[in-house]
Amino acid sequence: MPVKLIRPERFGDDRGWFCETYNRERYAGLGIDAVFVQDNHSMSRDVGTLRGLHWQAPPHAQDKLVRCVRGAIWDVAVDARRGSPTFGRWVAAELSATNGHQLFVPVGFAHGFVTIEPDTEVMYKVSAYYAPEAEGGAIWSDPGLALSWPLAGREPVLSVKDKLLPTFSDQTTPFAYGGRPLEPIEP
Repeated sequence: MPVKLIRPERFGDDRGWFCETYNRERYAGLGIDAVFVQDNHSMSRDVGTLRGLHWQAPPHAQDKLVRCVRGAIWDVAVDARRGSPTFGRWVAAELSATNGHQLFVPVGFAHGFVTIEPDTEVMYKVSAYYAPEAEGGAIWSDPGLALSWPLAGREPVLSVKDKLLPTFSDQTTPFAYGGRPLEPIEP
């Protein structure tokens, strides 16, 4: 399953707009057959708040469907599947309350985002319950990944836990490749 950028259609009138943010049948038609079991919602006050790069190891691995409901983020997925021809490569997209885009991040990818507007809220669905013993990830600044975080030269706001994550190259990820390589996200 590849990472997918989804652009739900908005129907507007003089009151505002309406949008269907998830429809299991329609998303299955896009190749997303995840069964979501939990919704998460985060709020970040400051521009430059960075959350990630995170994953949950099997058997608690999670597919994620991410959207920004207030403000804007730069959202990234890194291929963490050992043996993948695109192992260690990444794709990113801007998700905002204005554009309404969503990013589907399948099992086998590290996920993270940085806020690019203040008071940003992000909601995401996951296909497995949170399991602290399965947490893993890689440090945001890993030079081997060469992520182009839009930080304008400033240091990000990080949790203590995220500051202590190992580099991607200094660990064996818990995911094995068994499918399609990472595909670029169309503009």
